[in-house]
Amino acid sequence: MAILTLLSGGAAAYNGAYVASRAAIGEKTKEVKAGFVMAEEKSFRDRQVRSSEIRIRKIGVKDLWQALKEGFDDFNAKPSVIAFLIVIYPLFALLWTLLLVGDNLLHLAFPMVAGFTFLGPVVSVGLFEMSRRRERGLDLTWRSAFDFVHSSSFAPILALSVTMMLLYVAWLYAAETLYFGLFGAVSPDSISDFVTQVLTTRRGGALIFYGTVLGFFFAVAALAISVVSFPLALDRPVTAITAAHASIKAVSSNTLMMALWGLIVVVLLAAGAILFLIGLAVVLPVLGHATWHLYRKLVEP
Repeated sequence: MAILTLLSGGAAAYNGAYVASRAAIGEKTKEVKAGFVMAEEKSFRDRQVRSSEIRIRKIGVKDLWQALKEGFDDFNAKPSVIAFLIVIYPLFALLWTLLLVGDNLLHLAFPMVAGFTFLGPVVSVGLFEMSRRRERGLDLTWRSAFDFVHSSSFAPILALSVTMMLLYVAWLYAAETLYFGLFGAVSPDSISDFVTQVLTTRRGGALIFYGTVLGFFFAVAALAISVVSFPLALDRPVTAITAAHASIKAVSSNTLMMALWGLIVVVLLAAGAILFLIGLAVVLPVLGHATWHLYRKLVEP
């Protein structure tokens, strides 16, 4: 009996020591992880680029065409037609399903389609990364194009993406408010009725005029916020606010050229949409790659 008691006591002591050691190891692991996170945050703060350190260049028409050419070269190096067709057509089908199922959404048909350009930079982040990797001679797999989600770039890109989505929602709300202000809360009976009201009535003319003006201001805001911010957040350790500030500064310093760039984007998107959206499967990735090269021309290394 004494031997059993001794063995039982020894086992209990061993278990207690084992549990204590495991608890100590767990605490140590937590301390190491916490230290790693703090070191990473400190490292980001130490490397973070301030707005005053970002230098903006003046560009010309030649730079715009060169950016388009380099964007097309990137597209040829890694074609993404199939990937964009997979994205474009389900979105287009969803849009028209919503419109056909509920006539009360007809007045938002054009704003929804036009507003998709606000989300262009969000879906083009992978293209920016592909251009950046090709520029550095790195591999060009689609998997590597989204490696940024594991880097410090992810947080500012996510914040910028949310900002563009909110801008898109604000545009739809403003467009709907304008429509209801002119036509009241009564929805059109059909697509033909809606088109007739817009094209043949004074209220329809007012909707086109004021809608164009409203859309212009939203488009300028979207261009100013996003044209440089997304590539910059991918390329350097910056906050979303710093990236957006640099983008606005780049646009304000090159007003005429950026207005021309916006016009080029609109014309190319319209041309791409003519052939049942098939052209967009080429135009969208080319513009995505070209935006990266435009960023390189606007911002000094």
